[in-house]
Amino acid sequence: MKPLPLAGLRILTFEQFGAGPFATMNLADLGADVIRVESPPTADGEPPGDIARHTGGYPLGENDSQYFQSFNRSKRGITLDVRKPEGRAVLHRLVRDVDAVMNNLRGDLPARLGLDYPALSQVKPSIVCVHVSGYGRDGERATWPAYDYLAQAEAGFCALTGEPGSPPARAGISVIDMLSGLTAALSVLAGVMGARATGIGRDLDVSLYDVAIQNLTYVATWYLNDGFAVPRRPRGGHPFIVPCEMFPTADGHVFVMCVKPAFWRRYCEAIGMPDLPRDPRFRGFDERLAHRDDLVAILDPVMQARTSAEWVPLLAGKVPVAPVLTLAEALDNPYLRSRGGVMNLDHPQRPDLKVVSSAIRLDGARAAGRPGPAYGGDTAAVLAEAGYTAAEIAQLRALGAV
Repeated sequence: MKPLPLAGLRILTFEQFGAGPFATMNLADLGADVIRVESPPTADGEPPGDIARHTGGYPLGENDSQYFQSFNRSKRGITLDVRKPEGRAVLHRLVRDVDAVMNNLRGDLPARLGLDYPALSQVKPSIVCVHVSGYGRDGERATWPAYDYLAQAEAGFCALTGEPGSPPARAGISVIDMLSGLTAALSVLAGVMGARATGIGRDLDVSLYDVAIQNLTYVATWYLNDGFAVPRRPRGGHPFIVPCEMFPTADGHVFVMCVKPAFWRRYCEAIGMPDLPRDPRFRGFDERLAHRDDLVAILDPVMQARTSAEWVPLLAGKVPVAPVLTLAEALDNPYLRSRGGVMNLDHPQRPDLKVVSSAIRLDGARAAGRPGPAYGGDTAAVLAEAGYTAAEIAQLRALGAV
């Protein structure tokens, strides 16, 4: 078998919850050796390690959960306290053998903990430091904690979502965390590529706020140039194209997207109304938008005469169409399973643990995966790789440095 494309890339990451772990999981899926760092146990009674190990209500034994496994497959895990001098020394020794150090800490913490390029370049000039935070590492909000929902709220995502006249609504998943994670993964690869070419590393910053704003894309461009604020459209409809929205069926909804004139003609033929495009009200995009309510009044009874399961095969391949599914229906979808969209992780507590697969196919196949690391489960092995003896590791444990 071919080696995975990121084999030979090693990343040390101080990560928690969603955005950072999602970034490195995607890199680990492609072969990177990802070593995630968590704090050693404390005496204050707080749950140890990443809070994700204790999130979601579906534990997998002690200090593990289905939530944690959703973001951390195929990584290794160590404990390390870089606030202690002995822990800082371990960090510096580990940095010599990695390409990048990543974190998704609050913006003011990386410099304080010695995780930025000015600090770590003294150990290795080619080190790449990638920082994921809520608002960046400078400015008036550097000390602010932040989460996905807040970025959705402030970047206008919530105001754009939902039916006209309804209260603002966030997306059902932490979409900004995922987008930030993918942006951070790209930053790691760009930074390492540059460092390998020049021998000089750098700091790269990704903030949830900046990622949320960037992903407004064309919506932002319309407003910034012409003051057009995209309104909500009924049924999740496109701001300019009709029909491009959800339609009620006999038992649910389907989403139909007639984004090209040919799709509009084919749609009308498929539903048994081939003359509809010749109606002056519905001939072109502008006419259909101006007479949307009239068009919907004609189309709704037709669409409600059949079930979603009847409409999808009737339109599929001719008109862009998809059924509007519940979460359960989406994950039980035979099409998803036939594409290998669900993988099994042979977890010690649950050998049949299922997670969604990587979206990237390697030569036509989904990447395999192994369960995310046990809390501190790889500390001894990683330190031994760095040259520590068993006695030295024991001493570091006694000092609370690992």
